[in-house]
Amino acid sequence: MLRILSRFPKGWTKKLVQGAGLLRNPYTLGVRVIVEDTHSRVLLVRHSYLPGWYLPGGGVEAGETLEEAARREVLEEAGVLARDRPALLNIYLDEEATGRDHVGLFHMASWHEADNFLRPSAEILEAAFFGHESLPEDVSAATARRLGEFRSGDFGSGGRW
Repeated sequence: MLRILSRFPKGWTKKLVQGAGLLRNPYTLGVRVIVEDTHSRVLLVRHSYLPGWYLPGGGVEAGETLEEAARREVLEEAGVLARDRPALLNIYLDEEATGRDHVGLFHMASWHEADNFLRPSAEILEAAFFGHESLPEDVSAATARRLGEFRSGDFGSGGRW
């Protein structure tokens, strides 16, 4: 399905994916995960259906906890396997998407490489680590805000993504 959607203009794909999600459930719950390597570089991914770079993450599936979704998403998107429980940093309302999306932000401090480590897939075109001072130019605004909060330790954004 993602291969077909990736052929549409990126703006259309985003609206189709979000629209389909809203038909199933008018409120969504997702996760994003800050993963750092031993050099304090942060993991970002570039999707096949969205422009720019983002923290790895995605939707929480039925019967799944936020923590389980965080572990699953980083494994699927970047081949990162958690050693310990990721720490929940904050929960946000994502007004930019639909005004109905809620996102749990996690930090995964201890991990190791899985077999699919940083390998591209139908969903993820690239996954790479970046220094805090050398983020890609097209990093999403929300990702840049979350990383700034993480570096400062101040998550006082009022819970708005």
